[in-house]
Amino acid sequence: MKILLLGEYSRLHNSLKEGLIALGHEVIIVSNGDGFKNYPADYSIRAKWSSGKLVNFFRQIIYKIFRFDIAKLEQGIRFYFLLSKLKGFDIVQLINERPIKTTSSLELFLLKKIFKNNKKVFFLCCGNDYLIVKSMLERKLEKSILNPYFEDNSLKNDYKYVFEYTKKSHFKIHNFVYQNCVGIIASDMDYYLPMKDDTKFLGLIPNPINSSVLEHQQVHIHSKIIIFLGINQWNAIQKGIFYFEKALEIIKKKYHDNVEIIITKNIPYNEYINIYNKAHILLDQCFAYDQGYNALEAMAKGKVVFTGAEKEFLLNYNLQEDEVAINAKPNVDYLVEKLSMLIENPEKIIQISKNARAFIEKEHDYVKIAKRYLSIWEK
Repeated sequence: MKILLLGEYSRLHNSLKEGLIALGHEVIIVSNGDGFKNYPADYSIRAKWSSGKLVNFFRQIIYKIFRFDIAKLEQGIRFYFLLSKLKGFDIVQLINERPIKTTSSLELFLLKKIFKNNKKVFFLCCGNDYLIVKSMLERKLEKSILNPYFEDNSLKNDYKYVFEYTKKSHFKIHNFVYQNCVGIIASDMDYYLPMKDDTKFLGLIPNPINSSVLEHQQVHIHSKIIIFLGINQWNAIQKGIFYFEKALEIIKKKYHDNVEIIITKNIPYNEYINIYNKAHILLDQCFAYDQGYNALEAMAKGKVVFTGAEKEFLLNYNLQEDEVAINAKPNVDYLVEKLSMLIENPEKIIQISKNARAFIEKEHDYVKIAKRYLSIWEK
Protein backbone atom coordinates (compact mmCIF):
# COMPACT_ATOMS: atom_id res chain seq x y z
CA MET A 1 0.00 0.00 0.00
CA LYS A 2 0.95 3.64 -0.49
CA ILE A 3 0.74 5.41 2.87
CA LEU A 4 1.05 9.13 3.60
CA LEU A 5 1.80 10.22 7.17
CA LEU A 6 1.13 13.94 7.69
CA GLY A 7 2.86 15.69 10.59
CA GLU A 8 5.20 14.50 13.31
CA TYR A 9 5.23 14.49 17.10
CA SER A 10 8.09 12.96 19.07
CA ARG A 11 9.17 10.60 16.26
CA LEU A 12 5.89 8.63 16.32
CA HIS A 13 5.34 8.69 12.56
CA ASN A 14 9.00 7.96 11.84
CA SER A 15 8.90 4.80 13.95
CA LEU A 16 5.58 3.77 12.39
CA LYS A 17 7.10 4.32 8.94
CA GLU A 18 10.00 2.01 9.81
CA GLY A 19 7.55 -0.70 10.87
CA LEU A 20 5.42 -0.29 7.74
CA ILE A 21 8.47 -0.40 5.45
CA ALA A 22 9.61 -3.59 7.19
CA LEU A 23 6.23 -5.05 6.17
CA GLY A 24 6.74 -4.04 2.54
CA HIS A 25 4.70 -0.84 2.25
CA GLU A 26 5.59 2.47 0.60
CA VAL A 27 5.51 5.32 3.14
CA ILE A 28 6.00 9.08 2.85
CA ILE A 29 6.22 11.53 5.76
CA VAL A 30 5.49 15.24 5.36
CA SER A 31 6.22 17.41 8.40
CA ASN A 32 7.97 20.46 9.79
CA GLY A 33 10.19 18.29 12.02
CA ASP A 34 8.27 19.23 15.18
CA GLY A 35 10.10 22.46 15.82
CA PHE A 36 13.56 22.44 17.35
CA LYS A 37 13.45 18.62 17.63
CA ASN A 38 13.96 18.48 13.85
CA TYR A 39 12.73 14.94 13.15
CA PRO A 40 13.33 13.54 9.64
CA ALA A 41 10.76 13.92 6.86
CA ASP A 42 10.64 12.81 3.23
CA TYR A 43 9.20 16.21 2.37
CA SER A 44 9.98 18.96 4.86
CA ILE A 45 7.68 21.96 5.17
CA ARG A 46 9.91 23.50 7.83
CA ALA A 47 9.94 27.31 7.61
CA LYS A 48 13.41 28.18 6.33
CA TRP A 49 13.09 31.51 4.60
CA SER A 50 11.29 33.19 7.52
CA SER A 51 13.74 31.68 10.02
CA GLY A 52 16.79 33.27 8.42
CA LYS A 53 18.55 35.91 10.49
CA LEU A 54 17.50 38.94 8.43
CA VAL A 55 13.87 37.93 7.83
CA ASN A 56 13.49 36.63 11.39
CA PHE A 57 14.09 40.16 12.68
CA PHE A 58 11.07 41.45 10.72
CA ARG A 59 9.16 38.28 11.62
CA GLN A 60 9.46 39.14 15.32
CA ILE A 61 8.31 42.72 14.70
CA ILE A 62 5.29 41.53 12.70
CA TYR A 63 4.40 39.08 15.44
CA LYS A 64 4.63 41.73 18.17
CA ILE A 65 2.38 44.14 16.27
CA PHE A 66 -0.11 41.78 14.61
CA ARG A 67 0.28 38.56 16.62
CA PHE A 68 0.83 36.78 13.30
CA ASP A 69 3.73 34.41 12.64
CA ILE A 70 4.79 34.47 8.99
CA ALA A 71 6.55 31.12 9.51
CA LYS A 72 3.09 29.51 9.64
CA LEU A 73 2.26 31.02 6.29
CA GLU A 74 5.54 29.79 4.81
CA GLN A 75 4.81 26.22 5.99
CA GLY A 76 1.43 26.32 4.29
CA ILE A 77 2.94 27.64 1.05
CA ARG A 78 5.61 24.92 1.10
CA PHE A 79 2.87 22.31 1.59
CA TYR A 80 0.82 23.78 -1.27
CA PHE A 81 3.69 23.25 -3.70
CA LEU A 82 3.88 19.59 -2.63
CA LEU A 83 0.21 18.85 -3.40
CA SER A 84 0.96 17.34 -6.81
CA LYS A 85 3.10 14.69 -5.05
CA LEU A 86 0.50 13.95 -2.37
CA LYS A 87 -2.13 12.23 -4.51
CA GLY A 88 -3.31 8.65 -4.93
CA PHE A 89 -2.38 7.29 -1.51
CA ASP A 90 -4.34 4.31 -0.17
CA ILE A 91 -4.04 5.59 3.41
CA VAL A 92 -3.42 9.06 4.84
CA GLN A 93 -2.95 9.54 8.57
CA LEU A 94 -3.02 12.98 10.18
CA ILE A 95 -1.04 13.29 13.41
CA ASN A 96 -3.34 16.12 14.47
CA GLU A 97 -6.43 17.93 13.19
CA ARG A 98 -4.07 20.58 11.84
CA PRO A 99 -0.90 18.66 10.92
CA ILE A 100 0.40 21.34 8.54
CA LYS A 101 0.51 24.04 11.25
CA THR A 102 -0.28 26.92 8.94
CA THR A 103 -2.97 29.63 9.14
CA SER A 104 -6.49 28.34 9.83
CA SER A 105 -7.97 29.20 6.43
CA LEU A 106 -4.99 27.80 4.51
CA GLU A 107 -4.92 24.67 6.72
CA LEU A 108 -8.56 23.93 5.89
CA PHE A 109 -8.01 24.57 2.16
CA LEU A 110 -4.99 22.23 2.06
CA LEU A 111 -6.68 19.49 4.08
CA LYS A 112 -9.65 19.54 1.71
CA LYS A 113 -7.20 18.87 -1.14
CA ILE A 114 -5.69 15.93 0.78
CA PHE A 115 -9.09 14.39 1.49
CA LYS A 116 -10.20 14.86 -2.14
CA ASN A 117 -7.07 13.40 -3.74
CA ASN A 118 -6.61 10.28 -1.59
CA LYS A 119 -8.64 7.22 -0.57
CA LYS A 120 -8.91 6.80 3.21
CA VAL A 121 -7.93 9.47 5.76
CA PHE A 122 -7.52 8.67 9.46
CA PHE A 123 -6.90 11.02 12.36
CA LEU A 124 -4.44 10.09 15.11
CA CYS A 125 -5.32 11.46 18.55
CA CYS A 126 -1.94 11.83 20.24
CA GLY A 127 -1.85 15.43 21.43
CA ASN A 128 -4.05 18.49 21.76
CA ASP A 129 -7.05 18.75 19.45
CA TYR A 130 -10.59 20.12 19.78
CA LEU A 131 -12.12 17.09 21.52
CA ILE A 132 -9.19 16.55 23.88
CA VAL A 133 -9.04 20.21 24.93
CA LYS A 134 -12.83 20.23 25.38
CA SER A 135 -12.53 17.17 27.64
CA MET A 136 -9.76 18.81 29.67
CA LEU A 137 -11.72 22.05 30.10
CA GLU A 138 -14.71 20.03 31.31
CA ARG A 139 -12.31 18.33 33.78
CA LYS A 140 -13.46 14.86 32.83
CA LEU A 141 -10.11 13.43 33.94
CA GLU A 142 -8.37 14.08 37.24
CA LYS A 143 -4.99 14.56 35.55
CA SER A 144 -4.37 16.78 32.55
CA ILE A 145 -1.84 19.34 31.33
CA LEU A 146 -4.38 22.05 32.23
CA ASN A 147 -4.11 21.31 35.97
CA PRO A 148 -1.63 24.17 36.59
CA TYR A 149 -3.98 26.56 34.76
CA PHE A 150 -6.96 25.44 36.86
CA GLU A 151 -4.94 26.27 39.98
CA ASP A 152 -3.66 29.59 38.62
CA ASN A 153 -5.59 31.29 35.81
CA SER A 154 -2.80 33.83 35.37
CA LEU A 155 -0.94 31.07 33.49
CA LYS A 156 -3.37 31.36 30.57
CA ASN A 157 -0.71 32.98 28.42
CA ASP A 158 1.41 29.81 28.78
CA TYR A 159 -1.49 27.80 27.35
CA LYS A 160 -2.12 29.94 24.26
CA TYR A 161 -1.37 27.05 21.93
CA VAL A 162 -3.88 24.86 23.81
CA PHE A 163 -6.69 27.42 23.66
CA GLU A 164 -6.11 27.82 19.90
CA TYR A 165 -8.12 24.60 19.58
CA THR A 166 -11.20 26.25 21.13
CA LYS A 167 -11.42 29.09 18.58
CA LYS A 168 -14.13 29.22 15.92
CA SER A 169 -11.48 29.26 13.19
CA HIS A 170 -10.14 25.94 14.44
CA PHE A 171 -13.58 24.42 14.99
CA LYS A 172 -14.16 24.63 11.21
CA ILE A 173 -11.04 22.49 10.72
CA HIS A 174 -12.07 20.07 13.46
CA ASN A 175 -15.57 19.71 12.05
CA PHE A 176 -14.29 19.04 8.52
CA VAL A 177 -11.71 16.46 9.65
CA TYR A 178 -14.11 14.77 12.07
CA GLN A 179 -16.95 14.51 9.54
CA ASN A 180 -14.77 13.30 6.66
CA CYS A 181 -12.15 11.03 8.25
CA VAL A 182 -12.78 7.28 8.34
CA GLY A 183 -12.09 7.21 12.07
CA ILE A 184 -9.94 8.25 15.02
CA ILE A 185 -7.14 6.24 16.68
CA ALA A 186 -5.64 7.02 20.11
CA SER A 187 -1.95 6.52 20.92
CA ASP A 188 -2.19 6.10 24.70
CA MET A 189 -4.52 6.18 27.73
CA ASP A 190 -4.49 9.99 27.97
CA TYR A 191 -6.39 10.08 24.65
CA TYR A 192 -8.20 6.76 24.92
CA LEU A 193 -10.03 7.73 28.14
CA PRO A 194 -11.73 10.89 26.78
CA MET A 195 -12.33 9.34 23.31
CA LYS A 196 -13.46 5.79 24.12
CA ASP A 197 -17.21 6.48 23.79
CA ASP A 198 -17.01 8.58 20.62
CA THR A 199 -18.78 7.07 17.62
CA LYS A 200 -15.77 7.75 15.36
CA PHE A 201 -13.29 6.12 17.74
CA LEU A 202 -11.56 3.00 16.35
CA GLY A 203 -9.43 2.03 19.33
CA LEU A 204 -6.11 2.42 21.13
CA ILE A 205 -2.88 1.49 19.36
CA PRO A 206 0.21 2.04 21.55
CA ASN A 207 3.07 4.19 20.30
CA PRO A 208 5.47 2.27 18.04
CA ILE A 209 9.06 2.04 19.32
CA ASN A 210 11.94 0.78 17.18
CA SER A 211 13.96 -0.90 19.92
CA SER A 212 16.57 -2.05 17.42
CA VAL A 213 17.92 1.51 17.19
CA LEU A 214 17.67 2.07 20.96
CA GLU A 215 20.36 -0.02 22.60
CA HIS A 216 19.36 -1.47 25.96
CA GLN A 217 22.07 -0.32 28.34
CA GLN A 218 22.75 -2.72 31.20
CA VAL A 219 22.54 -0.86 34.48
CA HIS A 220 25.85 -0.47 36.29
CA ILE A 221 25.79 1.51 39.51
CA HIS A 222 29.36 2.16 40.61
CA SER A 223 29.26 5.13 42.94
CA LYS A 224 26.62 7.73 42.10
CA ILE A 225 23.06 7.32 40.81
CA ILE A 226 22.57 9.62 37.83
CA ILE A 227 19.25 11.48 37.43
CA PHE A 228 18.37 13.26 34.17
CA LEU A 229 15.83 16.04 33.57
CA GLY A 230 15.45 17.38 30.02
CA ILE A 231 13.45 20.62 29.92
CA ASN A 232 11.52 22.00 26.94
CA GLN A 233 10.73 25.55 28.04
CA TRP A 234 7.60 25.68 25.84
CA ASN A 235 5.82 22.87 27.70
CA ALA A 236 7.58 22.89 31.09
CA ILE A 237 4.51 24.09 32.99
CA GLN A 238 2.24 21.58 31.25
CA LYS A 239 4.58 18.72 32.17
CA GLY A 240 4.95 19.75 35.79
CA ILE A 241 8.71 20.33 35.53
CA PHE A 242 8.49 22.66 38.54
CA TYR A 243 7.75 19.67 40.80
CA PHE A 244 10.75 17.77 39.50
CA GLU A 245 13.04 20.78 39.97
CA LYS A 246 11.92 21.26 43.59
CA ALA A 247 12.27 17.54 44.30
CA LEU A 248 15.80 17.52 42.83
CA GLU A 249 16.83 20.42 45.07
CA ILE A 250 15.87 18.32 48.10
CA ILE A 251 17.47 15.16 46.72
CA LYS A 252 20.73 16.99 46.01
CA LYS A 253 20.97 18.12 49.64
CA LYS A 254 19.82 14.79 51.05
CA TYR A 255 22.07 12.56 48.93
CA HIS A 256 24.83 14.96 47.91
CA ASP A 257 27.54 12.29 47.69
CA ASN A 258 25.32 9.61 46.15
CA VAL A 259 23.72 11.33 43.17
CA GLU A 260 24.66 13.19 40.00
CA ILE A 261 21.97 15.41 38.49
CA ILE A 262 21.98 16.38 34.79
CA ILE A 263 19.58 19.10 33.55
CA THR A 264 19.34 20.23 29.90
CA LYS A 265 17.11 22.78 28.17
CA ASN A 266 15.76 22.99 24.61
CA ILE A 267 18.19 20.69 22.85
CA PRO A 268 17.55 18.85 19.53
CA TYR A 269 16.29 15.28 19.70
CA ASN A 270 19.56 13.59 18.65
CA GLU A 271 21.51 15.44 21.36
CA TYR A 272 18.79 14.86 23.97
CA ILE A 273 18.60 11.11 23.50
CA ASN A 274 22.39 10.73 23.70
CA ILE A 275 22.98 12.98 26.72
CA TYR A 276 20.76 10.87 28.96
CA ASN A 277 22.48 7.61 27.94
CA LYS A 278 24.52 7.43 31.14
CA ALA A 279 21.55 8.25 33.41
CA HIS A 280 19.83 5.64 35.58
CA ILE A 281 16.66 7.68 36.22
CA LEU A 282 14.83 10.02 33.82
CA LEU A 283 12.18 12.55 34.91
CA ASP A 284 9.52 13.01 32.23
CA GLN A 285 6.12 14.47 33.22
CA CYS A 286 3.62 14.69 36.09
CA PHE A 287 0.20 15.17 34.46
CA ALA A 288 -0.24 11.97 32.44
CA TYR A 289 -1.99 8.60 32.73
CA ASP A 290 0.33 6.84 30.29
CA GLN A 291 3.79 7.28 28.82
CA GLY A 292 4.55 9.71 26.05
CA TYR A 293 7.16 9.07 23.39
CA ASN A 294 10.20 10.40 25.24
CA ALA A 295 9.40 8.19 28.23
CA LEU A 296 8.94 5.09 26.06
CA GLU A 297 12.26 5.56 24.27
CA ALA A 298 14.01 6.01 27.61
CA MET A 299 12.32 2.85 28.93
CA ALA A 300 13.53 0.99 25.84
CA LYS A 301 17.06 2.01 26.82
CA GLY A 302 16.47 0.61 30.30
CA LYS A 303 15.99 3.86 32.19
CA VAL A 304 13.74 4.13 35.25
CA VAL A 305 11.29 6.80 34.11
CA PHE A 306 9.07 9.05 36.24
CA THR A 307 6.05 9.50 33.98
CA GLY A 308 2.36 8.64 33.63
CA ALA A 309 1.64 5.15 35.01
CA GLU A 310 -1.78 5.54 36.61
CA LYS A 311 -4.07 2.67 37.62
CA GLU A 312 -5.89 2.81 34.25
CA PHE A 313 -2.57 2.16 32.52
CA LEU A 314 -1.66 -0.62 34.96
CA LEU A 315 -5.01 -2.34 34.46
CA ASN A 316 -4.80 -2.08 30.68
CA TYR A 317 -1.42 -3.85 30.59
CA ASN A 318 -1.89 -6.05 33.68
CA LEU A 319 1.02 -4.47 35.58
CA GLN A 320 1.87 -3.71 39.20
CA GLU A 321 2.79 -0.29 40.63
CA ASP A 322 6.45 0.61 39.98
CA GLU A 323 6.89 -2.48 37.79
CA VAL A 324 7.95 -0.80 34.52
CA ALA A 325 7.93 2.92 35.43
CA ILE A 326 7.30 5.24 38.37
CA ASN A 327 3.97 7.03 38.30
CA ALA A 328 4.89 10.71 38.60
CA LYS A 329 2.49 12.91 40.56
CA PRO A 330 2.50 16.72 40.95
CA ASN A 331 3.59 16.40 44.57
CA VAL A 332 7.14 17.24 45.65
CA ASP A 333 7.07 15.11 48.82
CA TYR A 334 5.82 12.11 46.84
CA LEU A 335 8.54 12.53 44.19
CA VAL A 336 11.23 12.85 46.87
CA GLU A 337 9.91 9.69 48.53
CA LYS A 338 10.03 7.71 45.28
CA LEU A 339 13.48 9.00 44.34
CA SER A 340 14.77 8.23 47.84
CA MET A 341 13.42 4.69 47.60
CA LEU A 342 15.39 4.11 44.41
CA ILE A 343 18.59 5.75 45.66
CA GLU A 344 18.53 3.70 48.86
CA ASN A 345 17.61 0.49 47.02
CA PRO A 346 19.63 0.43 43.78
CA GLU A 347 18.60 -3.17 43.14
CA LYS A 348 15.12 -1.78 42.39
CA ILE A 349 16.63 0.39 39.65
CA ILE A 350 18.17 -2.70 38.07
CA GLN A 351 14.90 -4.66 38.19
CA ILE A 352 12.69 -1.84 36.86
CA SER A 353 15.24 -1.26 34.08
CA LYS A 354 14.91 -4.88 32.91
CA ASN A 355 11.12 -4.78 33.22
CA ALA A 356 10.91 -1.52 31.24
CA ARG A 357 12.82 -2.90 28.27
CA ALA A 358 10.80 -6.13 28.26
CA PHE A 359 7.56 -4.12 28.37
CA ILE A 360 8.57 -2.01 25.36
CA GLU A 361 9.52 -5.08 23.35
CA LYS A 362 6.23 -6.80 24.20
CA GLU A 363 3.72 -3.94 23.91
CA HIS A 364 5.37 -1.30 21.70
CA ASP A 365 7.42 -3.15 19.08
CA TYR A 366 7.27 -1.02 15.94
CA VAL A 367 6.55 -3.91 13.54
CA LYS A 368 3.79 -5.35 15.76
CA ILE A 369 2.28 -1.88 16.08
CA ALA A 370 2.48 -1.31 12.31
CA LYS A 371 0.47 -4.53 11.84
CA ARG A 372 -2.18 -3.20 14.21
CA TYR A 373 -2.46 0.02 12.23
CA LEU A 374 -2.78 -1.95 9.00
CA SER A 375 -5.52 -4.09 10.54
CA ILE A 376 -7.60 -1.03 11.45
CA TRP A 377 -6.87 0.84 8.21
CA GLU A 378 -7.87 -2.12 6.06
CA LYS A 379 -11.17 -2.87 7.79
